[in-house]
Amino acid sequence: MDEPERILELSQRVADITESKIRQINTITGQSRILALNALIEANRAGAAGRGFAVVANEVKKVSSEITDLAGQLSTELAGSIAELTALGSRMVAQLRGQRLADLALNMIDIIDRNLYERSCDVRWWATDPAVVASVSGGDVAVQRYAGERLAVILQSYTVYLDLWIADASGRVVANGRPDRFPETAGVDVSREAWFRQAMALPGGDDYVAADISTEWRLGNAQVATFATAIRDGGRIDGAPIGVLGIFFDWEPQARAVVAGVRLADEERGRTRCLLVDAGRRVIAASDGRGVLTEKFPLEHEGKPSGSYVAPSGDIVGFALTPGYETYKGLGWYGVLVQSRR
Repeated sequence: MDEPERILELSQRVADITESKIRQINTITGQSRILALNALIEANRAGAAGRGFAVVANEVKKVSSEITDLAGQLSTELAGSIAELTALGSRMVAQLRGQRLADLALNMIDIIDRNLYERSCDVRWWATDPAVVASVSGGDVAVQRYAGERLAVILQSYTVYLDLWIADASGRVVANGRPDRFPETAGVDVSREAWFRQAMALPGGDDYVAADISTEWRLGNAQVATFATAIRDGGRIDGAPIGVLGIFFDWEPQARAVVAGVRLADEERGRTRCLLVDAGRRVIAASDGRGVLTEKFPLEHEGKPSGSYVAPSGDIVGFALTPGYETYKGLGWYGVLVQSRR
């Protein structure tokens, strides 16, 4: 048992012992008063011969009353101190456990940030590939087919992606890496997709678009993290945008591995829920699999980048805001751990 929990256990034990012993004292003094009363009755019957005995009986009665009063004072004073000790112990447990949960939440969101940073690097790098650039430069079908083959080679090594799409300046997808698996992608119009429009408007080749988690029906309704950047004339960083490369990170299995891999003690796992939530507090990953993309978690961060608090339910909530990593600044996501008390 952790030391903070031990403090609570000991304070409760002291309270239980105190209550038990005072109850025993009151029982004994009650019995003493009854004996004293009986002794007085018998002393009165004995007349002059029982006067000395009556004096002793009165003293016993007096002492019993004093002991009762003392027990009452002891109960009152100890009750206040024990209550304060218990409250202090509870706060200590909540603070220490909350800080640990916040640290775990930070570690969880940091793993995600580092992972997504790599995705932001991938999309900017692959957009300069000569085959990718050529596929949106002249509209040659053979060139576009070759670009799709190049994307397929990339996907063989980068298994965290569902697919990679090349769209020309009008928003028509001219090549993708998995045409056999996702045939509905060919020729699709993505000109109204936010990631396409934002990518075409980027100022330079160092810039990219990172979208919140969504489902993509053309990829089997899979949960995806979409990254995009402009394909630029000549593959130059300052070239004019002539198309867009969109890459679709296979979010659900990767995120599930992160939230399920939080380093919790065995006894904690059954009472701890590990979450990733986006800037709108929408749950985008959950260790218990519940509420993903449908639940809105009532996070009370109060503008702090990390911290903890006790929810109205009594659960302890630890949270941490995405710190970002290198050129990936994050999207305002939070790592959150919710742990019920024993």
